[in-house]
Amino acid sequence: MPRYGFNFQWMFSRGRPESVPKEPDLKALDFMARHGFEFARIPTDYRFWTKDFDYLHPDETVFEVLDRYLNACTERGIHMSLNLHRAPGYCINRPEIEKHDLWADPEAQDGFVFLWETFAKRYRGRPSTELSFDLLNEPPAPGGRHSKVFSRDVHEAVMRRTVAAIRAVDPDRAIALDGISGGGIAIPELADLGVVHSGRGYVPFQLSHFKAGWTRQRDATREPGWPLVLKDKTWDKDALREYYAPWREVQAQGVTVHIGEFGCFNKTSNEVALAWFRDLLALYREYGWGYALWNFKGSFGIVEHGRPGTSYEACDGYQVDRELFDLLCEHRSERPAR
Repeated sequence: MPRYGFNFQWMFSRGRPESVPKEPDLKALDFMARHGFEFARIPTDYRFWTKDFDYLHPDETVFEVLDRYLNACTERGIHMSLNLHRAPGYCINRPEIEKHDLWADPEAQDGFVFLWETFAKRYRGRPSTELSFDLLNEPPAPGGRHSKVFSRDVHEAVMRRTVAAIRAVDPDRAIALDGISGGGIAIPELADLGVVHSGRGYVPFQLSHFKAGWTRQRDATREPGWPLVLKDKTWDKDALREYYAPWREVQAQGVTVHIGEFGCFNKTSNEVALAWFRDLLALYREYGWGYALWNFKGSFGIVEHGRPGTSYEACDGYQVDRELFDLLCEHRSERPAR
């Protein structure tokens, strides 16, 4: 059955040298369990446990925090997806700060594989109902600005090597691979691996990231609508269906598809955001895809996100966007609330 939930940025970005991982948000996990959400994706930054790009000698005391994340999720019947958002040699955000290139340098590739082998050994014996490995957040596009050498062939080789290394340690571990080009493009060349393929729900970007300061939409002035008419394309539910057609083709080969991230930044009007969410979620339910909203609390979340025109309702100690929350609940497979 598909899994539904949220992303949590507890170990998301080290940022400053003094940054430390956050402890698990038990209140948020209790909220999830109470309302029938059972998937928590945890994007991490390897710099929390690595010093001076020495990938092969991590500070494993930091992994004790990951243990606490997993235990807190397991106690509440929530599946934890452990994800590398920043990995040795690559991150979709500021890749230029890396010493190596994951797609070119053996040091980064060896470090990447070593890290996942380390996690496989650490969590061997924890069932895949409790824990899965999401190997790399949003690999780049061939010919894109994030890597000069990235190609589908290179990506395939790195992922096949890493999956094989994990399975040599823990053959039954559930594994997820993100699509390339920021997670949006399907990877049929890896359909035979027996892993989950993780997609994204951020199209059209002009709507989902309107005025997002870290993107090229930061200076956008035209308020998006839904449907969204652009110079070269009209985005509506049929266009979303067309966009996901390659993912449906992979699904037809027996691959499980899950939407590891989707959401809408808080500068898009609430009326437009809800209309877009409604069409997007309807397709996910039609296709039988689970999802994880980016994120729980914050500018993309369901709690206190600040989107213009939103009506909030007090719920379990949070100010919740009730209309969005109801959409998320309505467009998943039926599950009893706790």
